[in-house]
Amino acid sequence: MGQLDGKVAIVTGGGSGIGKGIAKAFADEGCSVVIAARNSDRLDAAAAELSNGGGTVISIPTDVTSEEQMISLFAKTMDQFGKLDVLVNNSGAFDGGPVEELTMEQWQKVIDVNVTGPFLGSREAFKIMKKQGGGRIINIGSIAAQKPRHSSSPYTTSKHAVWGLTQSLALEGRDHGIAVSALHPGNVMVERRGDGKSATGRDEGPEPLISTEDMGRTALLMATLPPGSNMLEAIVLPLGQAYLGRG
Repeated sequence: MGQLDGKVAIVTGGGSGIGKGIAKAFADEGCSVVIAARNSDRLDAAAAELSNGGGTVISIPTDVTSEEQMISLFAKTMDQFGKLDVLVNNSGAFDGGPVEELTMEQWQKVIDVNVTGPFLGSREAFKIMKKQGGGRIINIGSIAAQKPRHSSSPYTTSKHAVWGLTQSLALEGRDHGIAVSALHPGNVMVERRGDGKSATGRDEGPEPLISTEDMGRTALLMATLPPGSNMLEAIVLPLGQAYLGRG
């Protein structure tokens, strides 16, 4: 018997990386999982792969920055399964560089995906979960919300906003049985290259990495807590990552 038997979850950005790792962890425990992302080919391939493990995984192509498409995602999920127990707001974008060189397009892309996406998803989930009498929302943040990297102002700002959104929604949801939490990854295998080159072009040097499976296990723990409990915030990072004590 799986820990999530009979449960239904939506995972945005579920076609690859952390989202796929979380979707797999949920599906392996009996959850029916809807994965959503813009790349329909990759999304369909991920759904087929994850369904081979015995779980129910369906794909719904969705741009998380589109209000219309996000409303449709939740409507289709309700049509298919009739309920929603867990939402994982995982879709993310990164861009950066010296602040004086950043364009409005770079800034807006990151804010739209990383902040507006979780807002839209949480809004639609609240509509469903309030009527049901409860549910869980897990926002994928970042340790950038505590300790930013150099030349990462759009991303760092967006992840501070995700943590603020999480706290606000946790307060708003607790009288309705809705637990809202944030999972902050450190360096994950799919997010950074082994040679340490960041998306900003800066060479940070080789850094240790954790796997998407590590993120999936943590999200599963958060999703399977008793209804009266919430892990408000969790940070998962490689033991050797220069996060604490780096001056």
